[in-house]
Amino acid sequence: MFDAATLAAYLVAAAVLVLIPGPGTAWIVAQSAAGGTARGVQAAFGLETATLIHALAAGLGLSALLATSALAFEILKYAGAAYLIWLGIKAWRSGAAAGSEPVATAPVSARGVYLRSVLTGVLNPKVALFFLAFLPQFVHPERGMVWLQFLILGALLSMIGLLNSLFLSFAVGRFGRRFAARGGRWKERLTGSVFILLGLRLAVQQRG
Repeated sequence: MFDAATLAAYLVAAAVLVLIPGPGTAWIVAQSAAGGTARGVQAAFGLETATLIHALAAGLGLSALLATSALAFEILKYAGAAYLIWLGIKAWRSGAAAGSEPVATAPVSARGVYLRSVLTGVLNPKVALFFLAFLPQFVHPERGMVWLQFLILGALLSMIGLLNSLFLSFAVGRFGRRFAARGGRWKERLTGSVFILLGLRLAVQQRG
């Protein structure tokens, strides 16, 4: 389905794109800082599930709507931005509570972190547009099963992204444990600030 040269070029390009810091990187760092390595790993699997969803949607032609409809893009963009800002405000409120009362807040479940991460990835219209602008360069319609080609390329990108996210999770998780004795307020407020900044950044992004 893919010749060796095309596949090699794609893997190199995908690795470079993954290593460039972006909202996904900030999300993993924030989650790892707030809840340690385990939470970062859960977030990583959630984001990469979203990557596969976008790949399948692009292969089926569903995400083409974002490339042709300004309204669809704006709706998804602002929905994603509002969701991130809401998470940020919630984290800030948790941090304030932790600083005023010595009562531990309820931990976020693994399922909750995973689902939040999936939703965060799915609500990012730039990811869908990335698949429409980048992946088609490596897809050969004459070889048939275009949707499967998109899914395979998306899975490869997801694997590279997962490896990078796991590395970040372990690194930030170990670093964060050194400051565990200082309490959770700074972690919650750091997480909240990152979420709010990501939401604002998404809200002002243009289709490009």
